[in-house]
Amino acid sequence: MLHSRWTLPNSITSFSTGVDVGFDPEFVSIFNDPSRLRARNAINLLAFEAADWGHSATEWQRSLYPPEMRPRISTLHEGVDTDIARPRRTASFKLPRMSRALTRRDPVVTYVARNLEPYRGFHIFMRALPQVLRRCPRAQVVIVGGDGVSYGAPAPPRSTFREMLLQELGPKLDLERVHFLGMLEYHDYLTLLQVSSVHVYLTYPFVLSWSFIEAMASGCLIVGSATPPVLEVLRDGDNGLAVDFFSIRSLANRIEAALADPARMQPLRDAARATAIERFDLKSVLLPRWLALFDDLIHHRRPAT
Repeated sequence: MLHSRWTLPNSITSFSTGVDVGFDPEFVSIFNDPSRLRARNAINLLAFEAADWGHSATEWQRSLYPPEMRPRISTLHEGVDTDIARPRRTASFKLPRMSRALTRRDPVVTYVARNLEPYRGFHIFMRALPQVLRRCPRAQVVIVGGDGVSYGAPAPPRSTFREMLLQELGPKLDLERVHFLGMLEYHDYLTLLQVSSVHVYLTYPFVLSWSFIEAMASGCLIVGSATPPVLEVLRDGDNGLAVDFFSIRSLANRIEAALADPARMQPLRDAARATAIERFDLKSVLLPRWLALFDDLIHHRRPAT
């Protein structure tokens, strides 16, 4: 994916800000140097020149490429097995520090990222928790993700973003109800999604996480950031709830409202599951499209974009 909009007229013209670069003023992008950004995007240009065809997981990602390249790029997600990622009302999830397992009857707030970092809105989520924990005294918050770096700049030396936010928030957090699990086995991760009352997904304008689709397939009630990759799939008030990425109060309010009335949120859960099946199911939707794409290329036919 390109890290900024760029065009390709007679020569390459690179813009030094846009999309994820410069999105969050709190954290400096590793691509703030325009020359580094241009060199990074040049890799895509060179690879595309050598390719017969390209593919993009989302239409938003495809839209970031120059108009001259888009006619040779298909929008085609890799897909999710919705027979495995699915709701299960009898699911239970055992936390190390609790004597009993969490179930769908418990108010459980979940957050998942490969690594806990600003690109996935970890700082925004953490800053919303004091209000949520204060107003929802039974809520349990379960956070999955490592302390490394998947995207963007790392935390300061000898620190992590998790440690930075814990130090910043200090006594405002009830750490008896905030659980950091690190990385999970896939089965355990899906089980956690199945007991989630509210699943928070935040992201810069960047690649949409596969966990977002898996959460939809699992019937989660998603509160997601109103950023372009999310809004390509999430429809506010229909199959999830959208909030401004930077609005900590709005995020906390939406989490609280969802916890307060689970029955009213069930239609959004059902619609999320339906969206995952209709648009992202691996076996019935996307695998046939992938096979058709390969067949077109093998037989020198022009694939659909």
